[in-house]
Amino acid sequence: MDREREPLIVGRVIGDVLDPFIRSVSLRVSYTSREVSNGAELKPTAIVDQPAVEVGGDDLRTSYTLIMVDPDAPTPSSPCLREYLHWMVTDIPATTGTSFGEGTQGHNTVYMNPGNEVVCYESPRPNLGIHRYVFVLFQQLGRKTVYAPRWRQNFNTRRFAELYNLGSPVAAVYFNCQRQAGSGGRRMWD
Repeated sequence: MDREREPLIVGRVIGDVLDPFIRSVSLRVSYTSREVSNGAELKPTAIVDQPAVEVGGDDLRTSYTLIMVDPDAPTPSSPCLREYLHWMVTDIPATTGTSFGEGTQGHNTVYMNPGNEVVCYESPRPNLGIHRYVFVLFQQLGRKTVYAPRWRQNFNTRRFAELYNLGSPVAAVYFNCQRQAGSGGRRMWD
């Protein structure tokens, strides 16, 4: 079994959000200095600002769409808003090391945007339970071929990919997040 795909299966991202796929492009997502890895837990205070994203590739004629969804909205036990769309960027050029989103250089925030942010970043605010936040990267058929949906709640990644002929994802990564107060009176710190 593909070692990169296994955490997506264990975390039920493949199944709840995506069908099985083979990663073919590098995708790096970082909040300040912390890179997102499959299944990692991030605190709500660490994900307030949109992340810096690096997309790999070697053909400048290729464009990608990045989607961030919460398949556990509003709660993991009753995800009636599944999937909630937190962010969408289209027309991302395929170049090794292409970066966009908010990043930091020293203490200064740097914003890089080679793509088209069609749904602005909405900071996750999980109320109850552990939520999964999934970043999915699709290869587009061409530039300006993918458009924003009309609403964020009940977004469906599979149907969206089918509507715009995106095919299978080329990369995906997810993290977990829960309300910072924690459970059982335990306080979680940054």
